[in-house]
Amino acid sequence: MSKVLILGGTRFFGKKLVERLIRQQADITMITRGNTPDSFGNSVKRLQADRTELAALARAIGDDSYDVVYDNICYTPAEAADAVTLFAGKAGKYIVTSSLSVYPFGEPRKQEGDFDPYSCPIPQPYATQVEYAEGKRLVEAVLFQQASFPVVAVRFPIVMGHEDYTRRLHFHVEHVQSGKTVGMPNPDAMLSFIHADEAARFLAWLAHSRLEGPVNACSRGEISPGQIMALISEATGKPALIASESDESDRSPYGVPESWYMDTSFAESAGFTFDHWKDWLPQLIREMAGEE
Repeated sequence: MSKVLILGGTRFFGKKLVERLIRQQADITMITRGNTPDSFGNSVKRLQADRTELAALARAIGDDSYDVVYDNICYTPAEAADAVTLFAGKAGKYIVTSSLSVYPFGEPRKQEGDFDPYSCPIPQPYATQVEYAEGKRLVEAVLFQQASFPVVAVRFPIVMGHEDYTRRLHFHVEHVQSGKTVGMPNPDAMLSFIHADEAARFLAWLAHSRLEGPVNACSRGEISPGQIMALISEATGKPALIASESDESDRSPYGVPESWYMDTSFAESAGFTFDHWKDWLPQLIREMAGEE
């Protein structure tokens, strides 16, 4: 039985990861601020702490060690540096959630080597405010350059699912159903996506794989925001209205200037099989359309 610690396991794909690990009978401990209730009952242990407060985290973790640590909520180099200190000698493998955002927009298909965290400069002192993409790049850089334990950084694209608290796909469904125009600078830009269930399945698989370093993870195939709107139009029976410019409140969360998608050969060569977006996205859209 694996002994697992999870930071960020009460929402979305983090919650699905915990559910999957429970089915696998892992020995699970979660670190939570205690603000979000969960349905895991006695299947998990809970440590209460805010991961941004080093002293509180250190007290919560104590001298315990874990086969695998999952960190789904690491956004800054300072948080990564705290993890380097906290988990020295206590983590058999450290799996941090990173992002497609570490790569620039545009062709070609992004491979792991297109951003090298091992050689990325780490500014000192750490910035107190950092935008999301740069934060994820620096999180990877700090962990890979400074950690004494094995690290995997999972570069996910936009994650989709019913429980997405950002409601990005919901935004598009709701706009089409209400006849509102969605702003998209490039409706034909090709994008990678992944379903929350698949993201959780990949994270659980990583615990028993030999992979280390950065790894891309997304569903097979690419789809454009315009094609997503067409699927929504088909599901709702209403026209999808798209404009290149719009008020900020109507701008698509998928509105990127250029194509932005990943190569998953590294993970697949290690034995993981990704779904195709066609296996789940049309059904997800139909379900969301039926909920309105």
